[in-house]
Amino acid sequence: MLAQFVLFDGFDLLDVVAPYEVLHAGGTASGGSVRVELVSAEGPREVVSGVGSVPLRATAALDPAKADLIVVPGAAGRAGEPGEVPDHDAEADAGEWREHEFIPVLLGRTLNTDLPGLLRTAMERPEATVATVCGGSLVLAMAGLLEGRYATTHHMGLDMLDATGAHVVRARVVDDGDLITGAGVTSGLDLALYLLEREVGPKIAHAVEELFAYERRGTPWSHRGPSPVAL
Repeated sequence: MLAQFVLFDGFDLLDVVAPYEVLHAGGTASGGSVRVELVSAEGPREVVSGVGSVPLRATAALDPAKADLIVVPGAAGRAGEPGEVPDHDAEADAGEWREHEFIPVLLGRTLNTDLPGLLRTAMERPEATVATVCGGSLVLAMAGLLEGRYATTHHMGLDMLDATGAHVVRARVVDDGDLITGAGVTSGLDLALYLLEREVGPKIAHAVEELFAYERRGTPWSHRGPSPVAL
């Protein structure tokens, strides 16, 4: 299984690094059945994250015809282009703005790249699975790719996700077949372990859990089985 991790300017570092390490370890534990690489829509380049401007290098171009799994992170950091920053209370000190106000701006910039078209191609390919961490689902949603799909995102973005026509599920990991979405930032660990269990097997996922001294949190939600009565 080839897993490509998408990098774009302002991506959240932990959204990438945590699941990358999990899937890389799964590849080692399974004798090479999982391969991971960092990619961008533009091809090989250095991509600056939104966390302290730490860069990672994309070594290849996102290839929806080749990748078995594509992982899309969310964004972090500040946006400083004129006209991009939303209005705020005039009495508020600009230095106290909360970082999350800039996240939709950073995510929205991806719409001006080739990324939405590449993700659409991937989602139209039956053999491919697209996974997201945190605001990564909003990248898909803003591109019109999640209407009618079950998905989750960071709790601060659930209303925005709902407004795009997605069926919002308040769960740490949501399995909608060829679309797997994770909630807040650290859910990337849970999402990647679930992907290992689903695609490679529970023994491999358990071995990586032991290696990382981390137990997966929450029950992955999927649209299967009976619906619960009111509790």
